[in-house]
Amino acid sequence: MGKRIYIILSNTGTLLSKAIGMYTKKELNHASIAFDEELNEMYSFGRKSIHNPFNAGLIKENPMEGLFQRATCAIYACEVTDSEYMRMKSKISQMEQQKQLYKYNLIGLVLVAINIEIERENAFFCSQFVATIMKECPSSQLQVAPPLVQPHHFEQLSALTLKYKGNLQTYVSSRREIEQPIHISDWRKNVFSIANFM
Repeated sequence: MGKRIYIILSNTGTLLSKAIGMYTKKELNHASIAFDEELNEMYSFGRKSIHNPFNAGLIKENPMEGLFQRATCAIYACEVTDSEYMRMKSKISQMEQQKQLYKYNLIGLVLVAINIEIERENAFFCSQFVATIMKECPSSQLQVAPPLVQPHHFEQLSALTLKYKGNLQTYVSSRREIEQPIHISDWRKNVFSIANFM
């Protein structure tokens, strides 16, 4: 039967994202991987605290909170076998159990800009992490080594199918059927409209 994984490319508007965009010349400069359409299980390497970009590592991301609240995105689906799906999930689970060993590969991120490949033990930047996890799926591997993978490289992967492009909050709300909060101004308009028909 097979399963699906999802690759999420996003733009959170942070200074780091803007800096990366200066040399990639691309709009979407953060990569994540998810194991469900609703993005409840979404992982990447990024900041652990919204206010401290230097405290970063392996994180389970919440697309409805923090830096993602105003993010734009492109979401790609990839068909994988059951065994590939389980291997990818297992690899992340193992990393989560020892997450204190993992750190953000800031040096590697800088060197990508000048096309220098460096592989540091237990250190990843976002797209390097996603590419490493996808090595468990031979039919969906990139032709670029993980330490040189940039988010836009995933757009070139024929195994990926674009499912959505736009506001991340809009996508997640529609998939999770989250009710949008009613603002006071909207509530007053609704009450006024109802009163006119009474």
